[in-house]
Amino acid sequence: MLIKVLLIASALLVINTLIHALGMTVALRWSRLIAELHPTHPFLPTGRPLVVSAVVLLMFFASVAEVMTWALVYRWLGAFSEAEPALYFSMVTYTTLGYGDIVLEGGLRLLSSFQAAIGIIMFGWTTAVVLAVVQRLYQKPQC
Repeated sequence: MLIKVLLIASALLVINTLIHALGMTVALRWSRLIAELHPTHPFLPTGRPLVVSAVVLLMFFASVAEVMTWALVYRWLGAFSEAEPALYFSMVTYTTLGYGDIVLEGGLRLLSSFQAAIGIIMFGWTTAVVLAVVQRLYQKPQC
């Protein structure tokens, strides 16, 4: 069972990385286009917080997509018969909130601990993306 859990967790890590990389690529390209606009463009003085908000929202949706992949796998493995509890458990685990009102048994318990570890990594990555965008939008141009 341990090998099966490691293989599933590894596959989900790759899938989550691909989803997050796509979100990051879109966020960085979009913010780069905004930052390259002429500094006197009327959108920029008040629009930078909106750009940062859009990047945060985009990365949030990437995380939700990742949570959904885990929920689908939990359902596929028979841990949940309905989508809502699978999504709830997956979100609580991914964010490391861990209420403990739903607990998995056996190998699935181990799989959920891998999800929590991967969630921490992805939230760190999201923080780095948001910081990169903030720096790009708010740094003073070099003369």
